[in-house]
Order: sequence, then structure tokens, then C-alpha cells
Amino acid sequence: MSQVKGKVLAGKVLVKPQAAETKTASGIIIPDSAKEKPLLGEVILVGAEKKDEKMEVSVGDVVLYGKYAGTELNIEGKDYLLISQTDVLFIK
Repeated sequence: MSQVKGKVLAGKVLVKPQAAETKTASGIIIPDSAKEKPLLGEVILVGAEKKDEKMEVSVGDVVLYGKYAGTELNIEGKDYLLISQTDVLFIK
């Protein structure tokens, strides 16, 4: 797990997206131009609970999130995604 200095605000989650698949199940190599944006990632930082919303995710969880969710960030040379907890669809 990566260590990022800083904190996120209430109700927000910082996610490290997993790398996009490079091969299909049948072994066909996918070119960079055809790769889908990854929808799965590991939670790196979690903000505090909101007054009316309990924080359900925790650091280290692997989550599935919406395709157009969040804001892409580059922190210390690494790519992350800052999303709202409400954009999390599934916790593995």
C-alpha cells in the first residue's frame, strides 16, 4: 500500500486505480488506444464521516466505482482518483 502525505475532506476517498487489462481472456493483446479506463482500485486515504453519512469504506479496501466518477490527480508522480463515497458501487 502506498503512503501519501495529506488528508482528504469528509465524504471523499482517494483511490489508486488498478492497471488496465493488457490481454483479453482469450489472449488477444489490447492496444493502448482501445484500453478502457479502470473501474477498480485500492483505497489509499479516507476522509471523515459526514454528519448524515457514515463512512463505509476503509484504507486497503478494493472498490468498484463508476466510469465517470471522481477527479484524476497526480500526487508525487503517481496517478490517483479522488471520488465521493457515494460514487463507490461495490467493496470487495
